[in-house]
Amino acid sequence: MTKIKLLALDLDGTLLTSEKTISAENKAAIKLAQSAGVHVVITTGRPLKAIEHILTALDLLDDTQYSITFNGGLVQRNNGEILSKKTFSYAELAEIHAELARLDLPMDVISDGTCYETDPKSLYQGFSPFLDFIEGPFSAIPHDIILNKAVSALDAEVLDEKILEISPLLKEKYEIFKSRDILLELMPKGVIKSFGLEKLTEILGITKENVMAIGDEENDIAMLEWAGIGVAMGNATAQVKSLSDIIAPVTNDEHGVAWAIHNYILEA
Repeated sequence: MTKIKLLALDLDGTLLTSEKTISAENKAAIKLAQSAGVHVVITTGRPLKAIEHILTALDLLDDTQYSITFNGGLVQRNNGEILSKKTFSYAELAEIHAELARLDLPMDVISDGTCYETDPKSLYQGFSPFLDFIEGPFSAIPHDIILNKAVSALDAEVLDEKILEISPLLKEKYEIFKSRDILLELMPKGVIKSFGLEKLTEILGITKENVMAIGDEENDIAMLEWAGIGVAMGNATAQVKSLSDIIAPVTNDEHGVAWAIHNYILEA
């Protein structure tokens, strides 16, 4: 088996428990992986500001460590330095906003650590406590800022019905996927987690065969298929499990990350 040199970790449903904590078992296993020379890389749809508490808890908050944020849109050192970036233009977001408004779907736009909330129906603020929220119409969003991603957060049953009505043209032009039951994410074309991982491995001089990725949801599929070893959590969706190399026999609440580290990094 090829030696694993980089471990890419999704957060919700993977590293984090249902209570949004990191278990002692997962922390200990990650520390052992680091001691073995493995880069531990949080690979998430969130901005860096929203994961700083996680990086601190894992002792990863310095300029020798890396994270992939905004689903691959940014590759960063954990001190904030940006190594790779792909973002939206204002015109692209205007096109997306028009389509979501047609479907009566809320839309929030995230720029670094700030979220522009354009619709009071949005549920996004309720589970993103680490961002700064600015409420107002889409037309009030500045044109000259970095525009990382758009999201639509709504009751899962309604959201699933509306997703089916999204224009096929929009689906061709942008990356559109669910990252949890109530959250639809929209990214520039080509921006998926494997995109960020490919950029980072080029920087580090390693290959995808040296990467193990662990995830549970639709937005993890690209990196799980791309990595040398793709591990689906025991609680992963059926689709994720069907496309992964390995299915963990345990869930995120049963320290699935620690199980994968011990079986495919430390004992390999």
